[in-house]
Amino acid sequence: EVDKRIIDLLKLGVEAYDLSDGRVNIAMGSVLRLWHDYRVAGTSDPSRATLPSMEVLREADRHTDIEAVIIDEEAGTVFLTDPAMSLDVGGIAKGYATEQVVLHAIERGFTDGVVSVGGNVRAFGSKDRPGTPWGIGIQSPVAGEPDLFSVHIQDRSVVSSGGHSRYYTVDGQQYHHIIDPTTLMPADYFDLVTIVCEDSGMADILSTMVFNMPFEQGLAAIEAIENTEAVWVLKDGSVA
Repeated sequence: EVDKRIIDLLKLGVEAYDLSDGRVNIAMGSVLRLWHDYRVAGTSDPSRATLPSMEVLREADRHTDIEAVIIDEEAGTVFLTDPAMSLDVGGIAKGYATEQVVLHAIERGFTDGVVSVGGNVRAFGSKDRPGTPWGIGIQSPVAGEPDLFSVHIQDRSVVSSGGHSRYYTVDGQQYHHIIDPTTLMPADYFDLVTIVCEDSGMADILSTMVFNMPFEQGLAAIEAIENTEAVWVLKDGSVA
């Protein structure tokens, strides 16, 4: 048995899987745990940093079927039919929680504000009474460089996904924490993706989804969603 808010979060995770064609999968806990453990070990002792073998990753990937997650809203329960499966909601939880905080604030009578949670920004209302939008800086994926640009928003969310904040180095190459379910390796299409849309939970989903797919595919996906915009920082540093 779990709290209703957990049920709602996991239902969002199932929606994310369907929307992203599996690019965002809360059932990937077994794979993500492997990468997490290797990253922690490699960060603690860089001289002995290694990658998980593809054999081990593929074995873990056998336990990532979203259909094995059984959600019973009426009973308030979640059941995993695969005992080797684990859930990881890291790709959606922060955005979901940010949105819930803003909705709660509005219910309590707040009319204007910004909630910022580690790369997830949700603005509501305006910066001042004339209706000035909030200015949100988009951080460069290169440490020490100034913000790439700013976006000005009202009642919108800005969420960025990139590998510049959580990674470790093996043989001189960096490996970040956003794992592409199709390769079981860190996604290698972009340095950063930023999404602007209303709902912070959806922005979180879309930023991970688009980070995990080629540019043309991601562009088509974003163009098919109303009132949603995206910015890509490509591997050569150019912006699209």
